[in-house]
Amino acid sequence: MTSTGIRLHAPAPGWSITADVVVVGSGVAGLTTALRCDAAGLRTVVVTKARLDDGSTRWAQGGIAAALGEGDTPEQHLDDTLVAGAGLCDEDAVRILVTEGPDAVRRLIETGAHFDESEGGGLELTREGGHHRRRIAHAGGDATGAEISRALVEAVRARGLRTVENALVLDLLTDADGGTAGVTLHVMGEGQHDGVGAVHAPAVVLATGGMGQVFSATTNPSVSTGDGVALALRAGAEVSDLEFVQFHPTVLFLGPDAEGQQPLVSEAVRGEGAHLVDAHGERFMVGQHELAELAPRDIVAKGIMRRMQEQGAEHMYLDARHFGAHMWEHRFPTILAACRAHGIDPVTEPVPVAPAAHYASGGVRTDSRGRTTVPGLYACGEVACTGVHGANRLASNSLLEGLVYAERIAADIADRHEQDRREQDRREESRREEDPHKEARPGVPSPVDRPAKPAHPLLAAEARFAIQRIMTDGAGVLRSAASLETAADRLQRLHSEARDALDENGKTAEPGVDTWEATNLLCVARVLVAAARLRAETRGCHWREDRGERDDTDWRRHIVVRLNPDRTLAVHTTDTPDFPPTLPQARDVVRAGGTPSPSPQEQ
Repeated sequence: MTSTGIRLHAPAPGWSITADVVVVGSGVAGLTTALRCDAAGLRTVVVTKARLDDGSTRWAQGGIAAALGEGDTPEQHLDDTLVAGAGLCDEDAVRILVTEGPDAVRRLIETGAHFDESEGGGLELTREGGHHRRRIAHAGGDATGAEISRALVEAVRARGLRTVENALVLDLLTDADGGTAGVTLHVMGEGQHDGVGAVHAPAVVLATGGMGQVFSATTNPSVSTGDGVALALRAGAEVSDLEFVQFHPTVLFLGPDAEGQQPLVSEAVRGEGAHLVDAHGERFMVGQHELAELAPRDIVAKGIMRRMQEQGAEHMYLDARHFGAHMWEHRFPTILAACRAHGIDPVTEPVPVAPAAHYASGGVRTDSRGRTTVPGLYACGEVACTGVHGANRLASNSLLEGLVYAERIAADIADRHEQDRREQDRREESRREEDPHKEARPGVPSPVDRPAKPAHPLLAAEARFAIQRIMTDGAGVLRSAASLETAADRLQRLHSEARDALDENGKTAEPGVDTWEATNLLCVARVLVAAARLRAETRGCHWREDRGERDDTDWRRHIVVRLNPDRTLAVHTTDTPDFPPTLPQARDVVRAGGTPSPSPQEQ
């Protein structure tokens, strides 16, 4: 895969760091990768957009799913995951998740994470939607993500890993062979580094989280602007399944005009027996699915939306008054506090809820070791598409995916670092035999020069809100050919206006965090809408009101998107439900100084 040559308009780097691996993101995926790489002796740098503990992981309430309970098995966990994924999960990827998951959770506990325990001393497990067994480990009642983040951040600081906080990643650096050579980034505020700089490294791990801020209402923090997906696209990487955005069914309803991050009401509340009801107190999920309120999230979200449409209502209700004050205070203290902060007391009244954008099941396409289609570039966590989630993520599989695939990425980077070291030693020995006075090659590949002119126009900061309104209106929970066409046209207008201004007079918005984020949001929004328009069916969390049925004959396959050098999108479908390989063997051959083998598509 060749680079597009497209980079964000930004000043040249004024400082640099050299490392073996740079991890971008500080959630469960990023920090686990960094800790494992550091333990393998690799010089590791962590770059994060805010503070180390400000990513999406700390907002996770429900818990982490793994077959840890008596009578539960990885096979049962696999079955539930495949059902939720609606025919598009990569079964091999899921099997890796569920078989390696239990031990990965135990290692997380060894790292210092404390999970809630039952009176007998074992892990206290709960259920969530789509799970047929209690297999969700939680911490602090409903503060699992915060506890995992605390433990990992403390471990990173205890090991003295080098970190760069308040840093927005900009673009991938590549060497003369097309391999990864690091990233450029912009550090916001005071610190050891400031302004635009670079981390030079032969391995880059994207663990940047999601892109929920592409919609007006989301459970994602403000930093979730799709930066990792946009960077990967500009670098020439493939992304897949971006149309499958999961809308969490039970988000605290704050009014029809509420925007930004909304409080989540965890699925675990339903797992403990809360009921979804309408304004008349009727349970409308009973009879729609064998698991009723605990059906997979797409089914529950659709059930809520249908009842809202039938009754002309803006929200439904989650009724857990029967829990009593003690259970609310001890099992769900975070949710209780959030509800009461907005004038709602779930102990005495039902909680108004409605779906909101929550999780991107698709992302940067990877293989089973986290490798993308760009040599040396890895992706992990929500930014990645490993094939685990298919068309709809099973509840609480996200933290587990971050753990399992982070460990696999770290192992692969360590193996390849050792291979490269041995190859470099072999070359050095050969060099000495040929010419003892010839200078040795450096261990870290040098990045090629930046383009003389910026190749990607920047949007004005206020375009962010226009994009969010466009996406909410046209590509939200309920979509149609007409709504998606309108969204595509409006997004194209924003894209064309920025492009034309740059092409005609060289003008673009002033470089800065707000304009870079808006530009990234437009990039991922265009890909999402393009994929959603192409997928003419309803599957998982992609709900087309004009194509209400699942079509396994024509659409049990993936949609893959690349960015062309002229900034247009190249969109195609796979031939089968299986992903083609990411061709990691090409990197091995290039590093050895040979010619890459042709891809299956080229043969």
